[in-house]
Amino acid sequence: MADFRKLSIAALLADGKIDNTEVKVIRKELYADGKIDKKEVEFLIDLRNAAQKKAKGGTLSPAFESLFFKAVKDNVLEDGVITGKEAAWLRKMLFADNKIDANEKKFLKRLKASAKKTAPAFDALYTQCVGK
Repeated sequence: MADFRKLSIAALLADGKIDNTEVKVIRKELYADGKIDKKEVEFLIDLRNAAQKKAKGGTLSPAFESLFFKAVKDNVLEDGVITGKEAAWLRKMLFADNKIDANEKKFLKRLKASAKKTAPAFDALYTQCVGK
């Protein structure tokens, strides 16, 4: 049986990048029901990781990065709280490439500012990546 997730990622990255038209299609499909669930975010993480490998250290499309971080934020802050489990998941996702880039630091700052409450595990991750 075909793995449509792998197929989608391969098709989106066939030309080596995710362009603005592709970002619009991704956004429309993933937010079709008005929200983003964990499986949809996991797809975006796999897509971003694959895109970063293809880019070989180059930058990703600003439109895609914007969609990616919005989707993760919308999912994690669905209830306004960042739990210890979500903090562990964020740590794994952010350190997938063993480094924290400028966009990831900005994302953590926006996430912290938008959260009603954060777990100690998130506070530790934030301090490690961004500082005080």
